Amino acid sequence: MTSVIALATTVTSVLKLTSPLFRPTTHNTHLQAKLAVKGAFFISLIPLVTFVYLGAGSMTNFSTKWEWLNMGLSTLDMNLKFDKYQIMFLPIALLVSWSILEFSSWYMESDPKMNTFSKHLLTFLLAMIILTSSGNLITLFLGWEGVGIMSYLLIGWYNARSDAAVAALQAVLYNRVGDIGFLLAFCWVYKNSLSTSLNYIFSTTPPTILLLAFIVAAASKSSQFMLHPWLVSAMEGPTPVSALLHSSTMVVAGVFLLIRIHPIIAQNQTALTVCLCLGAISSAFAAFSALTQNDVKKIIAFSTSSQLGLMMVSIGISLPNLAFFHICTHAFFKAMLFLCAGIIIHNLHDNQDIRRMGGLYKDLPITTTCMTVGSLALMGTPFLIGFYSKDAIIEATTNSYANTTATLLTLAATAFTAIYSLRLTYYTSMTQPRSNPLMTSSEEHTSVKNPIIRLALGSIIMGPILFFLLFPSFPMTHTMPTFIKLTALIITLLSFLLAYDSAQLTWLKSPKKHAPMKKYDPSFYSLLVHRAFVITTLNSAWQMITHIIEETWASWMGTRALPTAMIYFDRAMQVTHKAMIQLYMGALFITLLLVFSILTMSSLLAMS
Repeated sequence: MTSVIALATTVTSVLKLTSPLFRPTTHNTHLQAKLAVKGAFFISLIPLVTFVYLGAGSMTNFSTKWEWLNMGLSTLDMNLKFDKYQIMFLPIALLVSWSILEFSSWYMESDPKMNTFSKHLLTFLLAMIILTSSGNLITLFLGWEGVGIMSYLLIGWYNARSDAAVAALQAVLYNRVGDIGFLLAFCWVYKNSLSTSLNYIFSTTPPTILLLAFIVAAASKSSQFMLHPWLVSAMEGPTPVSALLHSSTMVVAGVFLLIRIHPIIAQNQTALTVCLCLGAISSAFAAFSALTQNDVKKIIAFSTSSQLGLMMVSIGISLPNLAFFHICTHAFFKAMLFLCAGIIIHNLHDNQDIRRMGGLYKDLPITTTCMTVGSLALMGTPFLIGFYSKDAIIEATTNSYANTTATLLTLAATAFTAIYSLRLTYYTSMTQPRSNPLMTSSEEHTSVKNPIIRLALGSIIMGPILFFLLFPSFPMTHTMPTFIKLTALIITLLSFLLAYDSAQLTWLKSPKKHAPMKKYDPSFYSLLVHRAFVITTLNSAWQMITHIIEETWASWMGTRALPTAMIYFDRAMQVTHKAMIQLYMGALFITLLLVFSILTMSSLLAMS
């Protein structure tokens, strides 16, 4: 019953969301978009309330199918699936989008194309709803490509800036790697079954190469190690885009794909190990990279990549429910952190360097309070929303038979998260102001306060509620030693104290002259991959082309071919011409005599 209600409410929500897209763009299109998302959010609560009231037994894997293309032996169908993942994710995505659209009406107020921007955000949200409601690979691919196309348009919104255009192109190119993996898996499934249904995949034991193709697709979309640079570059887009892209939409699409196909991943130990190691490396690398950043948006962006790594770790230890739980909790505090960063940047006249902030708790008390709540939730502070999912993942990892190195990397990422979260809060909110004292700051606009307060309340109270909704109610049993149970909390606390002590040291003594920066810089990775590797490849290609075309093709068929042929012809003629004039004249006379004789004989024969 709950699934049928979910179908009806999802269709109603989609129709409500699409209504502003088909209306002419006017001065109040952004208001229509906000009201549409707000109404869709309250509609999406109906199946969730039904699920809570009737219990988990009312939730069945209900799906609908429409024939899209009939090719005789096979058909391509559009299939939608409604389960607990769909009915829980939809209200969260709509709530976050509602807050972001309301915030963008203030943040993008001076943009002449703000109404078009609101339509782009709505289309982006619709593509994500299609992706999370998909029941086969065709529908999933439509949503997959939809979020990719809209991310290109939104990241490159300020297309007059070269950095924004390059960042949008970079996002497309990195995501094409994932698209190749997805299409290879799609072709394999269709070739072997003439169907794109996920149920067929679940009924077979697919080869490891198919699962690796799916993992590559997920790693590209969810910004895992080696495919992560596009996520940080996406900060060139407007702050509302960063908030929506990094919280509950595009970046979690890859993890959501693996959650959908987890029944077959769980049967393949190689695939599980790849997910575990990839997630652990990504989480530790991104958290370590965030320590070296001074751009407030890039710190939050690297934290997103780190949390996505944690979701991959939970997939690797065969706990997809925990990965989905962290997707839901992560959406609240990450969207709030980006919105708070946008408020600070806007009030400081586009300053994004945390070293030039400080003391903002006096001018922006609501914003700094919400940012502190978001940072504490990101760290996994007890009883905030991040604690319930993040701590559960750490506990499950330390209590599993997972690779020891992967476990240690995950714990290191937890420690680094506490350090950069405190660093972010300390440099923006605490200490003395380091910005221009003539700047005036304000957060009194309702479109500024309401979204971040709404998300802050969600970050405080939604943890146990989501836990109750996602996991069955059963008595909790203590199955591990206390020191292991408290591992994540102890590491977070120690890292917090270490970070605070390190931050205090910066105020004890100022250096007389600037010391050279001798620290790890994640841009070294970009220089290696985007510059050194590319230059080496292009130089090798240039040398190869030079030898093949200029030395071979040009010599035999091009501009140097005729002179070369003339030289060879001249040499051949020199062999027969020895400057013997009498011999040449005799040969010419004999030839002419023979020709004359033949012509004379022909004439006589003709007359007779």
